[in-house]
Amino acid sequence: MKTLVLGIGNTLLTDEGIGIHVLQALEPELANWPDVTLLDGGTLSFTLAGPIEDADALIVVDAANLQMQPGAWTLLEGEAMDAFLMGNRKSTVHEVGLTDLRAIAMLAGHWPDKRALLAIQPGVVDWGEQPTPAVAAAIPPACVAIRELIRAWRHAV
Repeated sequence: MKTLVLGIGNTLLTDEGIGIHVLQALEPELANWPDVTLLDGGTLSFTLAGPIEDADALIVVDAANLQMQPGAWTLLEGEAMDAFLMGNRKSTVHEVGLTDLRAIAMLAGHWPDKRALLAIQPGVVDWGEQPTPAVAAAIPPACVAIRELIRAWRHAV
């Protein structure tokens, strides 16, 4: 099962870059996992449609307005991810791009059945290269959740 872990964000805007910071924290362990690809999606581009279509499983990590305390996070799988993207059109800084990438993948006939959005509530989106302490504290548990989800998906195959 080819799994794509897609980190999204701009690391020049404090908490908005959290998807990339999570990806960087995952790299030492997951870079050696067979069939797992870690991809820095930056601030999104239609060029990401190809890697998404090639994946059997997709995990997107991004900052999102969850209307919770900074650093709070949630893992939305399958249709819950889709509903969040479609129902909360201003839920993430990149929601238009994620929604568009979803539409492209669906038109191409391959929006992965195994998919999840790990969304982290930002506190500050302003110039700065590191996340705030509250949001940085979400990185280790987010990494654990991602590793556990990949393991669960592997065992379900």
